[in-house]
Amino acid sequence: MHCCTDHDTWSAVADPEPVRKIWRALGLPGIVDVHTHFMPRQVMDKVWRYFDSAGPLIGRPWPITYRADEQRRLQALRDFGVLRFDSLVYPHKPDMAAWLNQWARSFADATPDCLATATFFPEPDAGRYVADAIQTGTRIFKAHIQVGQYDPTDALLDPVWGAIAEAGVPVVLHAGSGPTPGRFTGPDPVRALLRKFPRLALIIAHMGMPEYSEFLDICAAHDNVRLDTTMAFTAFIDETMPYPASELPRVRDLGHRILFGSDFPNIPYPYGEALTALTRIDGIDDEWLRKVLHDNAVALFGATDPTAAADQGVK
Repeated sequence: MHCCTDHDTWSAVADPEPVRKIWRALGLPGIVDVHTHFMPRQVMDKVWRYFDSAGPLIGRPWPITYRADEQRRLQALRDFGVLRFDSLVYPHKPDMAAWLNQWARSFADATPDCLATATFFPEPDAGRYVADAIQTGTRIFKAHIQVGQYDPTDALLDPVWGAIAEAGVPVVLHAGSGPTPGRFTGPDPVRALLRKFPRLALIIAHMGMPEYSEFLDICAAHDNVRLDTTMAFTAFIDETMPYPASELPRVRDLGHRILFGSDFPNIPYPYGEALTALTRIDGIDDEWLRKVLHDNAVALFGATDPTAAADQGVK
């Protein structure tokens, strides 16, 4: 289950040139991907089994393109020219987040190009382990409202959001109702959360799909809210949740608040399609692409090593 992509298929989907060609043409040293998943092996295997079963939270067949062992996946990202990425972990039940955070901390310590990542769940000790994560250098959090099935304004999370807001650590928040709605998904819980904690630095995953317009509103109204492009604009998503053409002018105007994300390795197409889809957005120019693929993330997380793509990946 863990590593079953055959050699020829892997060679095709891990070919770095289609990706590198795009960022080279923009004069970039590489790209930053704020939405990637690395997890303990047993957790990743369970996630992949869920995708394989097209479970209720998925809602459609969803083949995993980059099903391979951890080192192979890391090398693929580096070969693509990804200078910095993260290990977005997330719990679906209590008494899981602290353990995931310990694993993610160790992973980041062993993987210098990975932003130290952590997560949380509404439970009595959440405030403690989130404070510990911040103290030990967490650079980004992941919150998955759909999978966790919790209200982000749950009182148990008040100390969590308060500490995160005070520290200014960004949170990749899956709050949109795609691919299938959850009990607490959608823009209204996020609006309520921001009323309580207006300083939160949120990165709304998947451009907020399918509530694209509402999450554009939220982003425009809050200086610390950003959007990530994860899976949006691709042919796979356009089949069921296409981005409204009427909102593309706002997407262009908010280019300074949008970050590139891929959902690697859990994507049903080659990595390069995520970048190609962005280049095909009507009216998008090179400046917008440079901001989204690299500059905005550097402004948020700090400078990347421009030699990293060459040193750790292909020459």
